[in-house]
Amino acid sequence: MPLTDHTAVVRRLVVSTKGAPAGETGSGEPVTATAAAVSAVLRAFGRAPEDLPARTAVFVGAARTADGLGAEHEGFPVHTASSPGRALRLAHRGLLAKDVDLALVAGFGEPRADAVTVHAVRRAAEAVADGDRVLGVLDVSDAADTAGTVDTAGTAGTVDIAGTAGTVDIADAPDAHGTPGGPDASPVTRPLRHGGRSTEPGGVRLLLWSGRDEADEARVRGELRPMVDRLFPEAFPVLPTAVPCGRTPGRVRAAAVTTADRAARAVDGARAVVTGRPRPVALLFPGQGSQHAAMAAGLYGREPVFTAAMDAVLDLFGEDGPDVRADWLADGVTRTPKIDIDDVRRAQPLLFAVDYALGSTVLGWGVRPTAFLGHSAGELVAAVFAGVVSLPDAVGMMRERVRHAVRIPPGGMLAVAASEEALRPYLRGDVAIAAVNAGQQTMLAGSSAPLGEVEAALRADGRTVVAVPATSPFHCPAMAPASEAVERAYRGVRLRPPALPLYSGYTGGPLSPEDALRPDFWARQLTDTVYFRPALDELLAADDMLLIEAGPRQTLTAFARRHQAVRLKASAVVPMLPARPGGPAEDRRSVLTAAARLWEEGHDLDLDAVSRLWNWSVAAVPASGDGHAPDPRPLTLA
Repeated sequence: MPLTDHTAVVRRLVVSTKGAPAGETGSGEPVTATAAAVSAVLRAFGRAPEDLPARTAVFVGAARTADGLGAEHEGFPVHTASSPGRALRLAHRGLLAKDVDLALVAGFGEPRADAVTVHAVRRAAEAVADGDRVLGVLDVSDAADTAGTVDTAGTAGTVDIAGTAGTVDIADAPDAHGTPGGPDASPVTRPLRHGGRSTEPGGVRLLLWSGRDEADEARVRGELRPMVDRLFPEAFPVLPTAVPCGRTPGRVRAAAVTTADRAARAVDGARAVVTGRPRPVALLFPGQGSQHAAMAAGLYGREPVFTAAMDAVLDLFGEDGPDVRADWLADGVTRTPKIDIDDVRRAQPLLFAVDYALGSTVLGWGVRPTAFLGHSAGELVAAVFAGVVSLPDAVGMMRERVRHAVRIPPGGMLAVAASEEALRPYLRGDVAIAAVNAGQQTMLAGSSAPLGEVEAALRADGRTVVAVPATSPFHCPAMAPASEAVERAYRGVRLRPPALPLYSGYTGGPLSPEDALRPDFWARQLTDTVYFRPALDELLAADDMLLIEAGPRQTLTAFARRHQAVRLKASAVVPMLPARPGGPAEDRRSVLTAAARLWEEGHDLDLDAVSRLWNWSVAAVPASGDGHAPDPRPLTLA
């Protein structure tokens, strides 16, 4: 069964009272759920209610509910059922129906009469993509999944487990599994088996080593060299990711991205770097125009967080998701795509998914970016990581963009080697400055006819012009009807101030809390100019940064390399994917090269997480050695 068909328990706590038992009254009456109890549930995991996801819901399983407990409490929906087992099943259905993003399930009377067991439950693919510690997945496939009618009426009675501070004891619950046996029994919690070990002897991997000083690094390198010289290929993938020089990595570091047959030469030729304070990391997310067929497909089924993140996003795209995935993984190999890669209906959903999955991969390595900057549609991905909008809501916003963009008459975009000022005399009709990317790199956009006239005039004057892969005229007045329709849809989205710095291409600097909360700000991104260069100026003025482009084709990397701070080596930029399509092996090599750069910079990586790129695969998707993408089947539990 695909991971997207599962819900994951990410936290489990037992809340018990001191004094009067929570499970029954003195006369032996059944457990009663109260409003005060739900308040305790909302705070059980140490987060204030305002810090919970926008679409959090509480599911109460109790024999009775007090009169004061309504269908909403502290701004969150409350659903009640007559038993903890029914409540868990109800939460499972709500999560998979995309009605809920986080379910807090309170089982009154479990595991004993004077206790409440609280489960935090999420969709499994999103939990894995976010790096949550998954305690298990709910198995509701047994014949006991007959929750039936939900009981919403309660009777009078009070069991106050959250009246005042100090009255609630919170402890990790025993990791007990449920037992089938009737509609009131809790679903079984099964271990999450997310893919499995699967090494590829001829594949590329990363070797890391370090020393306390230059002499110590040379010693460690000398110990590594005979380990990889004439090594059996089957043994190469299982070598340690990093060769230690002590309990912690040293300040002199080196790395090699290599295959078994070239490992010895790669170790000899690796450059040792003396690290200092590592530069903070900022993630860059590209938008329309960077897409290409099978982009990042070499990571799918071979990197667990990337795979789960792709599945999570495509699942949120609903009925369009399976076609987007199938076109992506089989493009030009086993099928003709239903929709061209440059069509907004395919390009933007897939770019969003790939950008998000690459960003999640970096976080999965233990790296904590300090800032985010997206270009065009990439700004919506940046907003997710900065905490402005939840992933499900951001995917909903993207779906609205696409739905209304396709109703606009065809148009396009042009990249021109000229400044914004030099291009203004050429503008006519609805053609406008779409993006200012670098000093002499500007994009124009407009409807097909006037844009064609502008292109002819520019070429006649000897200007260098390149058509951007796009079929919609984003960032020009032609998109105004779509922008207006999108704004109406966005009014129902819960937006928050950035929790981490988000640099906006639409303000040319840090996104203010006021702009982040405005639906019209996000809607106008269809029509407004992208000022990527000014936003990058502001980002690199704040600190010397290590920029990581989490997206295909190295478009933003090329812009950043022209920046003075990067040319002077105060800051640096690292792409995660190849500049041109190169097949699955090149995708993996490029991502490992980015990890190597982070190591050489001085960032400490989760070495187990990094190593999964060469020793992990989805059991249901066989590794491909013929250069083709994996079978277009979603991630499964092994």
